[in-house]
Amino acid sequence: MTNRPIALEDLRRYAVARSLFTPTTLPGAIKRLGFVQADPIRAPARAQDLTLRLRVKDYRAGDLERRYSQLAIEEDCLVNYGFLPREHLQLMHPRVARRAWDSKTKGHAQALQSFVSSRGPSHPRDIQAHFDLGSTRNAWGGSSSATTHLLDDMHYRGMLRVQRREAGQRIYAAVTHTPDERSPQAKAHALLQLVLAKYAPLPSRSLGQLCSLLGYGAPHLGAEIKRALSLARQTLPNAEIDGIRWYWPEGENPAAKRWRLDDELRLLAPFDPVVWDRLRFELFWGWAYRFEAYTPAAKRKMGYYALPMLWRGQVLGWANLSVQSGQLISDFGYAESHPPPDKALRQALEIEQQKMALFLGASLP
Repeated sequence: MTNRPIALEDLRRYAVARSLFTPTTLPGAIKRLGFVQADPIRAPARAQDLTLRLRVKDYRAGDLERRYSQLAIEEDCLVNYGFLPREHLQLMHPRVARRAWDSKTKGHAQALQSFVSSRGPSHPRDIQAHFDLGSTRNAWGGSSSATTHLLDDMHYRGMLRVQRREAGQRIYAAVTHTPDERSPQAKAHALLQLVLAKYAPLPSRSLGQLCSLLGYGAPHLGAEIKRALSLARQTLPNAEIDGIRWYWPEGENPAAKRWRLDDELRLLAPFDPVVWDRLRFELFWGWAYRFEAYTPAAKRKMGYYALPMLWRGQVLGWANLSVQSGQLISDFGYAESHPPPDKALRQALEIEQQKMALFLGASLP
């Protein structure tokens, strides 16, 4: 217990300092984060690369994809799609999807699984050449390959794994999941602790939202996750501030002096753990950040892929970055009408632009 009440400033400092730990190795950072959300948009780099560059020493855009097959990590689903240590798959597999296959689809899946098992790591186009299942309607109302759709579904159900990627395309391989003797209740508790450790401290509503999203990674553990959430709200360290109950992992003290902020300015990915919870963002920084990549251009207020600008524990604004003719082009916006007239801020921003250019293999104008 602390000697004084926990304040919002304590939680804000704690959230930033515990997430932006001293850069380490790539496997070490993924293990510490527990999960890295993926996104295919590259503006100026994919979200997973933007997240890892701040936490991995000497990281360069694309390092995760280049080194993926040599690391004990997997592409899979937790609260959404991303990368996680292989050991966590035991918490979710065998995954029982909410929608059962009919006998025809099950037969196709077994045939595809046998093909990949006998042939070895396989590109979707090679699988398609042997199993052309026609087309199907995708989630956006368009038409896509039924074979590709089934491969995605087989990966989700744990029948295949992503062995690596080639030009962004998944290369599928056979997989055998290690049995986990833990009870469903123990697995649900471990999953809750996993997301709490990544995103803490969390308002009660956000903790509930994350537990609901765990239904994506472990739909068959829905009832157990609800019970784990109910128990967590009774037992986890917590504090009420301005009518909102906050939670964090056992054994951590948000008011401890160990949680220190530095003078580095950081441009964060839209799905960075510091930014991901939009409710927490507004409570911490007093303004609403919006991800506008799917907003019509005429209605955007921040830009296509605005990167929140964090400095000394405050998110002052955002940046939109692009690489044009090998040069890093930057456009900045601020939560206040004008940027703070601070020389130290300008210097910190220049250093961050230099780091971003190096990460992207670009130069500055």
